[in-house]
Amino acid sequence: MTSRPTTVSADLELRLVVPGSASLPVLASIRYVLDDPYAVHVTFHTGGERGTVDWSFARQLLTDGLTQATGEGDVRVWPSHLGGHATVFLSLSSPSGQAVFEVGLHELAEYLTQSYTLVPTGCESDFVDIDAELALLLWTDSE
Repeated sequence: MTSRPTTVSADLELRLVVPGSASLPVLASIRYVLDDPYAVHVTFHTGGERGTVDWSFARQLLTDGLTQATGEGDVRVWPSHLGGHATVFLSLSSPSGQAVFEVGLHELAEYLTQSYTLVPTGCESDFVDIDAELALLLWTDSE
């Protein structure tokens, strides 16, 4: 008997957009897990002092960004065609700064397709333990 996978992950090569200079390659590990069905988790391998930077955001945001500009606030996503290549831009903002990355549209779409094979659109709530989530929200440390 084979068990159903609980994670879809991939390593993607992104390009960090550097104004006035050539873009820089950045490896990112992207992960979709069954027990957090609304989110995608991305670890950027910076090679810097911290080594990695983690972000989580809605899977639907990435999906919508394949065809139209979407997002507001800290995460924005939009499609583009640069030099005849279909790409997606991902803009991330935090108190530490802002970064804009580009990733191949087809690579990202293939990854998202795999995640929707694991949990189809509209079925995300089937994988959320509402009682456990409410317990976490209502829990207080009485000590």
